[in-house]
Amino acid sequence: MLNIILGAIALGSLWAVMTMGVYITYRLLDIADLSVEGSLVTGAAVGAVCITGGMNPWLATIMALLAGMVCGLATGLLHTKLRIPPLLAGILTMIALYSINLRIMGRANITLLHVDSVFTPLQNLPFMAGLEAQGIMTKNVAILICGLLICFVVSAFLYWFFGTEIGCSIRATGNNQQMVRALGINTDTMILLGLMLSNGLVAMSGALIAQNQSYADVQMGTGSIVIGLASVIIGEVLFGSTKSFKRTLLAMTLGAITYRIIIALVLKAGMPANDLKLFTAITVAICLALPQIKSWGRKLKGGHN
Repeated sequence: MLNIILGAIALGSLWAVMTMGVYITYRLLDIADLSVEGSLVTGAAVGAVCITGGMNPWLATIMALLAGMVCGLATGLLHTKLRIPPLLAGILTMIALYSINLRIMGRANITLLHVDSVFTPLQNLPFMAGLEAQGIMTKNVAILICGLLICFVVSAFLYWFFGTEIGCSIRATGNNQQMVRALGINTDTMILLGLMLSNGLVAMSGALIAQNQSYADVQMGTGSIVIGLASVIIGEVLFGSTKSFKRTLLAMTLGAITYRIIIALVLKAGMPANDLKLFTAITVAICLALPQIKSWGRKLKGGHN
């Protein structure tokens, strides 16, 4: 059971980077960006191709981040310059990325077995031998340490960035575009930057997840937007606070980890893996409906009184 929980927390820390990316578009920009399902795979594909080509895993992960930013730029240009609705622009980018990802990999999947990843140096640390002797999977510990470190760095960067003039302008654009335009700020540029940053983080997460599971597959992004939204909603419901952006970023990480723990425990309890996406959809629906459910509860309580 310890290894299951450790594995879930470790995997959740990698998905947390993607969750922060989804949060930027879903909450800050108020855009439902479906292109993340394609950019996640793009990050995995670019990272896998670079690593198998002999590139340093960390540098390959950065290349994946840059590739994801290009994906976000494509969605942003479709929306801001061609005036295509953001939902449709994301769908168009997602569809296009399927073929592009196949082009990048040259085939449907790439194996990363027997190659170094960003987690490999941590697995070779001296204290890992003692943990392995106790029956603890050292790979999970290495991924957990690396994942939490990356989450801290990404959270610190986002906290700094969204406190700058540009970051505040992006947040203001999501709240009220007309007011921001009245202040002389180019809202199209802010939307482009937000989408690029979001998809860059999603692609970076994809590269890390591919290194964790030792392969990149063209289908691995299917349903990822639902996972990201589930993590965002769970984080907001259980840990979030609208008063503190720092706490919100922490809530995104904890939400992703909590979601992976829930999934691990549900699978351990015997739930068929084929029902996972249904379970996730129901979880997101319930979390989104919580305010309405609470409202109904207050009305019923008032009626009884």
